[in-house]
Amino acid sequence: MKQKKLNIATRFRGLLPVVVDVETSGLNPATDGLLEIGVVTLLFDSENKLQPSENYFYHVEPFEGARLDPEALAITGIDPHNPLRFAIPEQQALHRIFSRIRSLLTETGCHRAVLVGHNAWFDLAFLQAAIKRSGFQSAPFHSFTTLDTATLSAVALGETVLARAVKAAKISFDINQAHCAAYDAQKTAELFCYIVNRF
Repeated sequence: MKQKKLNIATRFRGLLPVVVDVETSGLNPATDGLLEIGVVTLLFDSENKLQPSENYFYHVEPFEGARLDPEALAITGIDPHNPLRFAIPEQQALHRIFSRIRSLLTETGCHRAVLVGHNAWFDLAFLQAAIKRSGFQSAPFHSFTTLDTATLSAVALGETVLARAVKAAKISFDINQAHCAAYDAQKTAELFCYIVNRF
């Protein structure tokens, strides 16, 4: 008997999981700049396995007056003033991301996106601060619900650090590419899919 195809809208009760990772110039979303944002969408494949689907990545210009913490920049290796980043304003980056997510909400029948992140509260806080600065009246993401892979990994794998959790899940991880929003979002997506597919 052929297995019924899973519907992402019913699997997550109308919420569309979207993986987000941000790199920033510090730890305070009110004062520190958003420098990179990586996004990975997810869909079920023909075998009912949740898989990463589309990837979006933007270098972002720190907002005017943003604090640039040297320690944070040393960790990420990002030079916010490097013209070769081809960074765009945060409003433009969010507009592009939100437009695609809203299209996916229509396509999937979901009513709201839910942010999936590793220590998701951090990514959501910076995302919400950027939304406020950019003057958006609404955003496709749920305002407080998240799906946190650090918490899920603690339960499923006994690990909370991203590099260790993906290793426990037998997912490849290059420490030299860590702290890049595109890479971390992709690995977080693979980890989330691994955990969902196990259950």
